[in-house]
Amino acid sequence: MMRKKKGARVDEGIDELIEKGSLSFFDVETTGLVPRYGDRICEVAVLRSCGGETESFESLVNPQRPISPGASFVNGITDRMVREAPLFEAVVPQVLELLEGAVIICHNAPFDLGFLSKELELLHIKMVDSPVIDTLRLARRYYDFPSKSLGNIARYLSISMDIEHRAMADVHITRAVLSHFLDDFAEQGITRLGQILALQGARRQPPRQRGPVALPPILEEAIQLKKDVWLRYVSRGGDVTERRIEPKEIVAYNDYLYLVAYCHLRQDERMFRLDRIVNLR
Repeated sequence: MMRKKKGARVDEGIDELIEKGSLSFFDVETTGLVPRYGDRICEVAVLRSCGGETESFESLVNPQRPISPGASFVNGITDRMVREAPLFEAVVPQVLELLEGAVIICHNAPFDLGFLSKELELLHIKMVDSPVIDTLRLARRYYDFPSKSLGNIARYLSISMDIEHRAMADVHITRAVLSHFLDDFAEQGITRLGQILALQGARRQPPRQRGPVALPPILEEAIQLKKDVWLRYVSRGGDVTERRIEPKEIVAYNDYLYLVAYCHLRQDERMFRLDRIVNLR
């Protein structure tokens, strides 16, 4: 399926298209990319929609660890901003109330729900058992977007964005993207939850923390397709540099994850710490 429409309203038929059920759009901002290496949630947002009514919750979260330079450059959240924020255990009742019994929608669900799963595990709380729609999976399988990042898909669909990479802003963008996708699917008679889940090949339950690292879409695609990307990177001393690289693989070393890549600037293979990557394009 190719990208077609640019004019659908966000609220137009979004609930009716999926059996008139409750939809919970979910997003987190984090201290880094990998919860099993100690990264935590530093902001969370949920928007639940049912029958035209919406409920929402958003909060900064004290992650009890420093926010990595790469993450802070992307989301703009600093250690100072979260110092007086509540711990995740204080916000988890509101988050779970808006997720329970709903279809959960994320862009790159293994990332967002992987972090949620880890936070709940630390609190000895069972992970929610709900169907999941991943707009990233749908974009990869049925559309020809040059880039599958949430912001770039929104630009291709002419969805207006005030800001990116903050949890509630990305929730609203995900909701608008799904509305466009559902309009396209409805033209082919695909309007029910079971049909959407079959399209994306999703399991019923949210992703657990075990398994491969959920990489940003542009990095995962670059590794798979063996294509060059531009890297913006923060050095140990705080200097920011840009260079063209060819990503090879992700490796673990001394409690950190690194991107192994051929660096065209140095004309040699180099290792870049994932939590110091500011941007890839």
